[in-house]
Amino acid sequence: MATKKKSAPKASADTTAADAPITREQLIKNLNEDLSREYQAIIAYIVYSQAIKGAQYMSIAKELETHAKEELAHALTIAKQIDYLGGDMTVTPKPVKTSEKATDMLRFDLENEATTIRAYRERVRQCEVLGEFAMAEHIREILINEQDHLIELATALGEDPPDVSG
Repeated sequence: MATKKKSAPKASADTTAADAPITREQLIKNLNEDLSREYQAIIAYIVYSQAIKGAQYMSIAKELETHAKEELAHALTIAKQIDYLGGDMTVTPKPVKTSEKATDMLRFDLENEATTIRAYRERVRQCEVLGEFAMAEHIREILINEQDHLIELATALGEDPPDVSG
């Protein structure tokens, strides 16, 4: 009696179609979206760190400079993953919002970090579906750092970090 080979269940980790399995090409596309967000973060943190004025924001401005350096490291990590997958890297950042008000700039950063965390959580799942476990670990390391940014920004705004589980 021949035994029927079971096929692995379809995993749904694609951000554009929850019922479709992720492909390497889709992962490259999604990583390029992440890379665009990292470029955005680098630009925003550089600009905001220099534009924020007032004695109450001096230590925050210094922290934003540090965030800019960390975001550059993230961009390099994501670019390496895109190259590893055989993709071409984007050179276009997401738009950067500006404001004259320090609290607006911090709020923009907080919102961007929340979006980035949600995207990277999804990316980890997508990497694992494709068996790219080392890549998932690299992204987990970035996630730790992004969560720290989120907490620091929320603290600077005098509020609890937003719920990014959804």
